[in-house]
Amino acid sequence: MTTLEQLNNSDVTAFVSTLHGIYEHSPWIPERAAAQRPFANITALKQAMQAVVSKATREEQLGLIRAHPELAGKAAVSGELTVESTGEQAKAGLNNCSPEEFATLQKLNADYNTKFGFPFILAVKGADGQGLSRQAIIATFSRRLKNQFDDELGEALRQIGRIAEMRTNDLLGYTPQLGKTIMQWAEQIGAWSDDETGLTCAYMTDSHRRTAAQIAGWMREAGMQAEIDAVGNVVGRYLSDNPAAKTLMTGSHYDTVRNGGKYDGREGILLPIAIVKHLHERGEKLPFHFEIVGFSEEEGVRFKSTFLGSNAIIGQFNMELLNNLDRDGISMRDALLKAGHDPAAIPAIARNPADLLGYVEVHIEQGPVLLHRDLPVGIVTSIAGSCRYMVQLKGVASHSGTTPMSMRKDAATAAAEILLYVEQRCAQDQQASLVGTVGQLQVPNGSTNVIPGACVFSLDIRAADDNIRDAAVADVLQHIEKVCERRCVEANVERMVSAPAAPCASWLMDQLSAATERAGVQPFKLASGAGHDAMTIAKITDVAMLFTRCGNGGISHNPLETMTADDAEVSAQILLDFLRRFTPKP
Repeated sequence: MTTLEQLNNSDVTAFVSTLHGIYEHSPWIPERAAAQRPFANITALKQAMQAVVSKATREEQLGLIRAHPELAGKAAVSGELTVESTGEQAKAGLNNCSPEEFATLQKLNADYNTKFGFPFILAVKGADGQGLSRQAIIATFSRRLKNQFDDELGEALRQIGRIAEMRTNDLLGYTPQLGKTIMQWAEQIGAWSDDETGLTCAYMTDSHRRTAAQIAGWMREAGMQAEIDAVGNVVGRYLSDNPAAKTLMTGSHYDTVRNGGKYDGREGILLPIAIVKHLHERGEKLPFHFEIVGFSEEEGVRFKSTFLGSNAIIGQFNMELLNNLDRDGISMRDALLKAGHDPAAIPAIARNPADLLGYVEVHIEQGPVLLHRDLPVGIVTSIAGSCRYMVQLKGVASHSGTTPMSMRKDAATAAAEILLYVEQRCAQDQQASLVGTVGQLQVPNGSTNVIPGACVFSLDIRAADDNIRDAAVADVLQHIEKVCERRCVEANVERMVSAPAAPCASWLMDQLSAATERAGVQPFKLASGAGHDAMTIAKITDVAMLFTRCGNGGISHNPLETMTADDAEVSAQILLDFLRRFTPKP
C-alpha cells in the first residue's frame, strides 16, 4: 500500500510513476504538483493536482478530457481500457448492458462527441463511491447533452477531478468514513416522503415525525442525550464533564421543500452527529457542552411560516401562527397536538443567551461558487438579508389589432422594462453579493389578441450588506415609478418581507479558516444568498457557517441536489478540528 509519506519523500520520477493512473494518460499533472510537496494530508494532495488542472491551458484541458474513454465505447468493447477505467465501468455495470442500453449509450456517445468534440466524462462510481446505476448514467448523459460548450467543458473537468479523487483514495487506502456515514444516513431518511415520488418532508407529517425519531435515535447511539421538544426540534446534547460549562450549538433543519434534495439542511444535523459518534467511540469529551439542533421547520411549506424551529429556540415564536391552516384546513395547533406535542410549552424552549458560546452551522452551498472554484468547502461571511415585494401594474386592456403602438398602456411591456432594469442594476455589484430575482410573473386574464391591462410580478432583492441591498431597492422602486409614469401605467408595490443581513462573527470565521487550512484546503470566503437558521440564531449569539460544495451545477431544492462523500468528509474533519481547538470569545 502506498503511503503519503512515501509520496512526499520520493523523487519526482517515482512520484509521477506512482500516480500515473490517477489522471488518464496525463503524467504532466502529478509532475507539476510534485513541486508543492510535502503534502500535510491526502486532501492537500488532491487539491494540488486539481489546481494544476484548473490552471492548465485550454488545449491541455481538452487533451486531458480526450484522453478518457467513452462509456461502454470502442475501447471498452476491444478491451483497451486502463485498469482503473475497467474497474470503474464494471462497478457501474456498464459491462452488463442490455442490448437496448448499449444501443442508447452508443447513440449518446456519438451525439455528444459531435456536439462537443470530446468524450462524455462521468465519475460512474458516484457521489458515495458505490457506483451509479445504468439508468442514472443514461439520464445524466441525456441531461448534460443539452449543456452549452463552456458549461460542459467545466463539468467534464470536474468529473475528471472526482474520478481522480476516488483513484487517489484507492491508491492510498483511504476511506472517507465520516462522509460515507453522512451520505448513508441522508439516503435513509431521504426515502421517507409525503409524496410517492421525490422528497417532500413538510412540518408534522408522518414522514417528518419519522425523520425526527430516527435523528433522535442516531443522537442517542452517538452518546448524546436526545429529546424532541414542543415545536418538533430534535435536540441532542453531548455533555462536558464540567456541569457548569457553557454550550456551543450547531444544527440545521430537517424539513424540505416540495420535491427537494437530500442534503439541504440535513447535512448540518447528520454531520455533527457523525462527529460526536467518532468522539464518543474514542472516549473523548469536549470542555464545553455541544448541542445539535435538528430544527423542525425552516422552509414554510405546510403552514406558510418559516423558521419555526429556530424562532422557538430564540424565544420569538409567534403563537398566533398556531392558527395557520394548511391546504387541507388543518391548523398548526391541531397538527402539533396530533403529533403529541404541547403548543403551550413552546415558550419554554427558549435558550438563555448567557449560556451560549456561539453557533456554527454546516450546510450544502446551494449554489455553484465552490464548484467553479474547485473547492470542497467555503467559509460564509454573511447571510444575505432580503427585501421581497409584490408589484401590480395596471394599464388598459384593449384590442391588439386596433390600438396603435403609440397609444397603448401595456402593463406587460412596462413589467418587461422593469425586469431588465432589475437584472442590470443588481449586476453592478462587483462583489457578487447583490442579486435580484423576479420569480413570479403573471398576466391575469391574458389573451392572445388583448393588450395586457394588468401584470403582477414578485421582486426579491438580496445582499450580504444591508446598505448595498437598500440602495438597489431604492433604485428599482424609483425606476418602477419612472417607467409607469412614462407608459401611463399605475403601480401598486407591496412589501412582503424585509429581513436584515446576518454577518458571521469574525472570531468564529478565523477559527474555521485555520481549521480549513489545516485540512489541506485554501480558505475561501463567500456570502450566503440563501437564508438559514443561523440568521435567526444570530439574534441571541455569534454565528458562523461552513459551506460544503454542491454538485450538479450547484442545483439545490431539487432531486438533482448532490454532494460527495469526500466533500462531506472534509467538512466533518474541519468541524471536528474546530471543536477540538475551539477557543471561546475573549
